[in-house]
Amino acid sequence: MARHAQSRAPRTRLSRRSKAVSGLALSTLIGTALWAWPASGDDHNSGTDAKSTMSTTASGPDTPRTPASAPKTAPNAAPNAPAARPIPGLSDAARKRIPADSRQVLVVTGQDLDSFKSQVILYTREEGSDDWEPGPTWSAHNAARGWTDDHRYGDLRSPIGVYPLTDAGGLLPAPEGTKLPYDRNNSFVADGTGVEGEPLAGAFDYVIAINYNREPGTSPLDQQRPLGAAKGGGVWLHVDHDGPTQGCISLKPRVMRELLRTLDPDLHPVIVMGPADY
Repeated sequence: MARHAQSRAPRTRLSRRSKAVSGLALSTLIGTALWAWPASGDDHNSGTDAKSTMSTTASGPDTPRTPASAPKTAPNAAPNAPAARPIPGLSDAARKRIPADSRQVLVVTGQDLDSFKSQVILYTREEGSDDWEPGPTWSAHNAARGWTDDHRYGDLRSPIGVYPLTDAGGLLPAPEGTKLPYDRNNSFVADGTGVEGEPLAGAFDYVIAINYNREPGTSPLDQQRPLGAAKGGGVWLHVDHDGPTQGCISLKPRVMRELLRTLDPDLHPVIVMGPADY
């Protein structure tokens, strides 16, 4: 994902393929503010926007991947109750990290540990139900070197884990019907080119912050790193620029608009992200 220029503008209610070849030069991105950044990943300029009134606990350190084993029935279900439909393709460890009150789960599944290509499905469930209903399947990009359960600044891998989605923003105004707090800010700029030479303009037209090593309830531009700077940060969902990222998940503009209209803080949305069988 690109590094992102930070301004102190008031808040309005916010990854690229590495060919792993030594000496690959990353193009410099020129922001409209005082800083320039490379594309899609760790790091933003220092500065903090005012917090919203939302209070959500960030997820802890990543849980190592374990083989998937789906429960057949919901906890405390009657002996003859119909089998619940859990989210497929997840390990027990990942399922247990999904908050009990979450009714929206965005599942990002990488092709394998080292791949930068992913697919994304939004699962939803009705109140009181244990049946997860899948939505459409969307293609996406993740970090250039794939995935890690110990993300570090600049490693060009996306962090594996389960993280709340609480804040959004972008260079463009929020799509009508957006429910997440949205910071419309001119500092959401991504100029220059990505690892494969693809243009980055428009990558931050729409952004949803992934609560990896960040303070919930703040703009995606916020620079607080609760786990320390070495663990990286600035991991977002953002507009796809037809190439891999530094750590983010990128999706087509229409998909970003759909997610902004659909994700609802009252339904406690989270993202589950990692390679296949995480």
